Amino acid sequence: MMMTNNPFEIKGKNSIITGGAMGIGFGIARRFVEAGANVLLADIHGETVEAAAGMLSGGPGKVVSMEIDVSRNDAGVKMVERCVSEFGSLDILLNNAGIFPSVPMLEMEPDLFDKVMAINLKGLAFASKAAAAQMIKQGRGGKIINIASIDSIHPSMVGLAAYDASKGGVAMFTKNFALEVASHNILVNAIAPGAINTEGTGKLNEEGMATEKKSRRIPEEFIKAIPLGRAGEPDDIAKVALFMASSAADYITGELLVVDGGRLLK
Repeated sequence: MMMTNNPFEIKGKNSIITGGAMGIGFGIARRFVEAGANVLLADIHGETVEAAAGMLSGGPGKVVSMEIDVSRNDAGVKMVERCVSEFGSLDILLNNAGIFPSVPMLEMEPDLFDKVMAINLKGLAFASKAAAAQMIKQGRGGKIINIASIDSIHPSMVGLAAYDASKGGVAMFTKNFALEVASHNILVNAIAPGAINTEGTGKLNEEGMATEKKSRRIPEEFIKAIPLGRAGEPDDIAKVALFMASSAADYITGELLVVDGGRLLK
C-alpha cells in the first residue's frame, strides 16, 4: 500500500526558537518557516531579532520576534505564553541560545561560570519544563530539540571548561527529561554541532558575549582535522533540526545526534 503523507512535513506546527537572531538559530528558523511552521523567534538582542523576523516574513510560516534573556527564571513561561497567544498552541521547542566564553578554568571567575550555566543549561532546562507543561496540557505530544555540542562528548580546546560542562549537562538533561516525558509522547533530543561558521562571535568580552557582529570563520587547523574537509554552515544543522521536528523522527527520543563532518572520528 502506498503511503501518501510526507514524513518530513511540519506545516502548521507552532514553534519557539531561542537564540534565533543569527547563526544556527536563524538558520533553523529559516528552514522551519520555509517548511510552513510558525516561529516565535526569541533572542536577548531585541533589534537584531526583530530584524531577523523581518527577513523571514512573507514565507509560508508566520514569524514573530521576542526579546528575552533565557537565563531569567520566568523566561520559559513567558516564551510559551507568547507562542500560545500568537499561534494558539506549541508543538516544537528548539533550545539554541548559548554563550561560549574562552577563559581557562584557572582564570575563571565564579560569576562568569554561573552565567554560562544559567544561559546554556538552566535556561534550556526551564524552557523545556514550561514547553512540556504546555504540551501535556494540549494532550497531543510535541518535540523538544536542544542544541548541544561535540564538546558535550570531547573537549575541543583549552578555555572552554565552563562551556563544555554546560553542554555535557545539556546532553544528560536531554536523556533524563526524555525519559520523564515519554509517556506524554513528548520527544526530547539533542543535536551536537561541530565547527560551524556563524555570525556574531567575532570578538567576545569578559562575559562571553559578542561585542562585534561579524562572521566567525573556523581556524584552518580546525578545518584540517575535519574528514569532510570543511567547516559546517548553519543550514547543515537546520536540516537535521527539521528532521528531528518532523514525524520522520517520531520513534527517536533521548538521543544526541552528532553533526560535525566527522571531526570526532579523529
